[in-house]
Amino acid sequence: MNLAVSDVKVFVPALDFKESLAFYQALGWKLNWKADHGLAELELANKRFYLQDYYSKDWAENFMMHILVDDAKAWWQHAADIIKVGDYKYARLNTPKLEDYGALVTHVWDPSGVLLHFAQMLETKD
Repeated sequence: MNLAVSDVKVFVPALDFKESLAFYQALGWKLNWKADHGLAELELANKRFYLQDYYSKDWAENFMMHILVDDAKAWWQHAADIIKVGDYKYARLNTPKLEDYGALVTHVWDPSGVLLHFAQMLETKD
């Protein structure tokens, strides 16, 4: 019996597919492909997800992605610049915050309400 797994991808909801697609690309995700029926594969740091032209408010506002980064403050500045100049009516962010689990985290909400955690793991001293 071979139970090997070669990949796992999540489906991310989009209230406005074109707006969400533009938002993720502006943040730095690469568009690998886009289908005519409202599905796209996006990639960042060799990690991929499917953006879909489907929206449920409860699902979107309870969907989160945790993204490990080297510099949460740099991601805050990058996302702030993207949101400031782009036309992403519901996108927003918070300043980086130190979380109990030892990470500095920048919270960014995409145009559909999906919460992105850009988390920088901090070294702890024993």
